[in-house]
Amino acid sequence: MIAHLSGALLEKHLQRLVIDVGGVGYDLHVPLSTFYAVGEPGAPVRLRVHTHVRDDAIQLFGFMTALELVLFERLIGVSGIGPRVALAVLSGIEPSELVRAIRGGDVGRLTRIPGIGRKTAERMVLELKDRMPEGAEPHADDAVPDGADVRADVLSALANLGYQAHLVERAVDRVLKDAADRSFEFVLRQVLREMAR
Repeated sequence: MIAHLSGALLEKHLQRLVIDVGGVGYDLHVPLSTFYAVGEPGAPVRLRVHTHVRDDAIQLFGFMTALELVLFERLIGVSGIGPRVALAVLSGIEPSELVRAIRGGDVGRLTRIPGIGRKTAERMVLELKDRMPEGAEPHADDAVPDGADVRADVLSALANLGYQAHLVERAVDRVLKDAADRSFEFVLRQVLREMAR
């Protein structure tokens, strides 16, 4: 599974980028926030990636920030929300505002996102209210707490190993809370030890 790409921006289309990594072009679907942040073709770009595997296709979804990736992965865990709808949600609201709306149960704000009806908004609040990223600053633009990059990378690695996100998130948070060493390798090793108990 691909979790990160770094290369040159080859093509830029609305909600879709092609990144040249060592002569190979990777086609990624991205939210509007990432689309506007990457610059113009030819610019260097580094994106976090969610690899979505279906029976008939493998799709890559790219994100500029760890918070966007975490929110995307939480959204696709909600029943009835697939990758396309999750991308539409992240394109229709700032990540920090989405966290605030879900934590506050603001169904009215969520239904103002194009393509999100009342039932979907209520399901998002019900299933995600207590699962929003810790430390996402409610008033800071796309604020990501210390360790959020490592947290997102570890969660992505564990998902690639077959672990369900909701089963490992608490273990990852416990390790990050107590760990002096916040390197990816150390945190992943500690979480795997904890999960093996």
